Amino acid sequence: MKSPVILLLLFFGICFLNAQEGLPEDYLSKEFHQSRRDVLRQKMPSNTVAVFFANAVRNRANDVDYVYHQDPNFYYLTGYKEPHAVLVIFSENQTNASGQTYNELLFVQERNPRAEQWTGRRLGVDGAKSELGFEHVFNGSEFMNSGIDFTSFDKVMYMDFKNDYRDTRETADLYDLIQSFKQQIKLVDNYTIENATDDIETEANSNVDVPTLKTDTRTLSYLMAALREVKTEEELVLLKKAVRISAMGQREIMKAMHPGMSETEIQGVHEYIYKIYGSEYEGYPSIVGAGNNGCVLHYIENSKMKVENDLVLMDLGAEYHGYTADVTRTIPANGTFSDEQKAIYDIVYNAQEAGIAATVIGNSMQSPDTAARKVVYQGLIDLGIAKNESEARQYFPHGTSHHIGLDVHDPGTYGALQANMVITVEPGIYIPDGSDCDPKWHGIAVRIEDDILVTESGPINLSEEAPRTSEAIEKLMKKKSVLNTLELPKLD
Repeated sequence: MKSPVILLLLFFGICFLNAQEGLPEDYLSKEFHQSRRDVLRQKMPSNTVAVFFANAVRNRANDVDYVYHQDPNFYYLTGYKEPHAVLVIFSENQTNASGQTYNELLFVQERNPRAEQWTGRRLGVDGAKSELGFEHVFNGSEFMNSGIDFTSFDKVMYMDFKNDYRDTRETADLYDLIQSFKQQIKLVDNYTIENATDDIETEANSNVDVPTLKTDTRTLSYLMAALREVKTEEELVLLKKAVRISAMGQREIMKAMHPGMSETEIQGVHEYIYKIYGSEYEGYPSIVGAGNNGCVLHYIENSKMKVENDLVLMDLGAEYHGYTADVTRTIPANGTFSDEQKAIYDIVYNAQEAGIAATVIGNSMQSPDTAARKVVYQGLIDLGIAKNESEARQYFPHGTSHHIGLDVHDPGTYGALQANMVITVEPGIYIPDGSDCDPKWHGIAVRIEDDILVTESGPINLSEEAPRTSEAIEKLMKKKSVLNTLELPKLD
């Protein structure tokens, strides 16, 4: 007869397996993550070690946490989606006490059937080995006594801690892992040997234990940026899908839009389309700003109850299997641009065309911005909104391009453009109420943003399925949406 404990474990094991049926099959492969670790290892200085920590679990309120989202660097290198984990990568092979060689170690949160009933499946050591392809995997608690002699390396590289993690009741949670790491490298008050040695040594009466190894919180960020700014073919499959999903959201709202809609309803249409296509999340807080609200660059309140006859600026992006798009369209809520709206819109469109044309291999990341600004500034001067470029600058206050990928603002070295980079081209004009120009322009905000793949044969607009010209937008807005027939009971 089986013991109650064994029966309980069997029950949870069955639940564990059943909870994983029907998962998508197009995630990044374990071979992809392995290849990224191999490339990073090749770029690391000799006799160094790199230490990565999983993202923190962040509290929303009381006993409710935000939906967990893995640190993009950690996911890029491991494929592991759970919290409370550590990845250690060595520049050269190491040998343990048993004579085994290894060049990487993964520490994961331990299996816990009771916890998994509440919060879902954990891979555990065996799952990380079989599903992620790691050979040397341990429970997180073993990191505290890993036996890694960090003093034997010329440099210990890690990302600087942001101190936004909590000490929880979990055994070997992120707090415990980081505190243990600090003790293992003799980190004192978050100072590293590079920037603290002189200060410490000049204090004659100091009792501080000066670190005996060199730590580095800068190099790893640069190495990861250089890796992530150029996408592999496997990454591009997912990124292109995220972009196309986002473009479909823009198309559907163009058909569904009417002056009686609220900003948050418009947001909901986009995000509903994302879910239909299998997008897990939004890549960033959705921006829907009607009229003067569009002049707030990262307006996320989306609280205006009726968009009326305003232009509606919609900056949203679907996240698909970790990769996020970033697509913006600005459309007239009533389906037709006014003369003033069209004049501003067409300047931004022409500026974007110039920016996209400059998105070619060898050009700098600033090239699209330089090209777009020239068009915007001259257009504002021609309309009499600004007298010169200095005055025009206030109406275009942000940069034109950034990388996208696992982050909406993906890291990069911001050097010359290379093949298989994906960047945004997003010029804009924003004329807030009260601006020093003819009031007929007040409250007009326009941004057009597309995701551009840099290739040997020139730029490719991955989000081109969402109309960009004022004429194409007006044409699509005349079509019926399946959402037009949706009627819900009124709630008084």
